[in-house]
Amino acid sequence: MNHVLFLALKLLLERKRQTVISFLGVSIGVSAFVVMSSLMLGFQSYFIQQVIDLEPHIKIKPKERAEDRLRQDFSVVLGAKPKEEEKILGWRDLMQSLDRHPEVVGSAPRLVSRGIVQYGTKEKPVNLLGIDPTREPKASVIERFLVYKNLKSLENRRDGVILGVLVARSLGIKELGRKVVITTPNGVSSTFRVIDIFDSGITNLDDTRVYMHINTLQSLLGKEGQVNEIVIKLKDPEKAEKLAKVFSTGLSYEVESWQRAYRNFLSIFKIQNIITYLIVFAILLVSAFGIFNIIMMTVLEKKRDIAILMAMGYSRRDILLIFLVQGVFVGLVGAVLGSIIGYGLQEYLASVKLDVEGLIRTQGFVLYRSFSLYIYGGLFAVLFAVLASLYPSYRASRLNPVDIFRSAS
Repeated sequence: MNHVLFLALKLLLERKRQTVISFLGVSIGVSAFVVMSSLMLGFQSYFIQQVIDLEPHIKIKPKERAEDRLRQDFSVVLGAKPKEEEKILGWRDLMQSLDRHPEVVGSAPRLVSRGIVQYGTKEKPVNLLGIDPTREPKASVIERFLVYKNLKSLENRRDGVILGVLVARSLGIKELGRKVVITTPNGVSSTFRVIDIFDSGITNLDDTRVYMHINTLQSLLGKEGQVNEIVIKLKDPEKAEKLAKVFSTGLSYEVESWQRAYRNFLSIFKIQNIITYLIVFAILLVSAFGIFNIIMMTVLEKKRDIAILMAMGYSRRDILLIFLVQGVFVGLVGAVLGSIIGYGLQEYLASVKLDVEGLIRTQGFVLYRSFSLYIYGGLFAVLFAVLASLYPSYRASRLNPVDIFRSAS
């Protein structure tokens, strides 16, 4: 086997320039796979983790009928008062039943409505979330996203509100204690004091949410004792879709899992994955053609040498292995170089400090770091290299030394 390896490397190194180009092609493909996967999976994992931590794993709410939605859309156009949200009947008993389920960590009631928050001359439409400060932490990790950790203050201060960080920024509020005026859909206005800032990193939530005590919002809306959402936290968030179907049995309300609530984003992530891997596939495919070209040219130029080797006793299997080893060697070296380049690019991107603001907001690139990325990148590189060298290796092994010697003479 040593002689096969020696001949393979010697033939490969005779074409140094082309071999180096092949190494670079494979390494670029591997490094692109590592870096693009790291960026893509990092962004997706961060978004999903924030959603799982912040949003309810399962949400129970009144079903929205098509005629109600159409009426609400026209009410916005015509300037009429929109239809108020329906309520959940027997919500206390329902929560007690849910809390007894072995997969449920906790549940909490919410009253959700739209509203307008005003500070000075600035106004902003927002989503008002009335929460129970004692039960909400059992159904979400809202405290983790509060800048000043003042959730308990909401229990004692019924005139307190928690603003989304982008809501506060839009209004020009930079410190706690500022007074804002909140107007509900029924025309009632009241003054509140900012007691905390909510910063989840998800732009859509931070730009629309305002939290207040559920009793306060009930009073403003004239809905004492009413809720229109029950949020549930599970031990295993991945079971949310399955358990949502279980909980919906016998209920006349809509039971929505976090996967269903964010299905549009999850679908976008799937499309993003496909596009990314198609790009990497194209890069590796181009490098595979380079490997194919080098080995094929070597076979055509070394026909006489191949015939001599066969005459010396080398079998067709040995000839096939000589050229197949060249492809494997290019794939392995390219995979190693690509992994080194990919790691270096990861470290560079991790050191870059910039404000990334879009679907999510971060102070730099969110990277997914896993050794599996390098393993998969290396395997893909070697696989493409082997596939590219199969046909030239087969052609070399099928050469007839007699015909070659006759044509040479």
